[in-house]
Amino acid sequence: MSTAPPRPPSNDSYARMQTSEEFAELRRRYRNFAFPVTVGFISWYLLYVLLSNYATDFMAEKLVGNINVAFVLGLAQFLTTFLIAWWYARHADAKIDPIAERLRKAVEADATEDVR
Repeated sequence: MSTAPPRPPSNDSYARMQTSEEFAELRRRYRNFAFPVTVGFISWYLLYVLLSNYATDFMAEKLVGNINVAFVLGLAQFLTTFLIAWWYARHADAKIDPIAERLRKAVEADATEDVR
């Protein structure tokens, strides 16, 4: 026996969800994480670029053998990227995904009720 594909939620269902307190909380939690981390990372990246262009003596300073400050800070850029991705995944799992899942289920349930 074949079942019909699920019906997509109505525009009204999405509009109700977007005006809900839970959706506002979801957006707040996302923004409170994403905006400061983005500003911090861009600032850190721009600092690296500025140091590379204007503090060449400092960046050329040898630390160990042929490894200089510029090389270490450049690798730190990659490390920072991976740490932010890991941190965001943990944040999303704990603070964002549970709310998003509840909202998704509510919208899907609303679409099921529209069919009846």
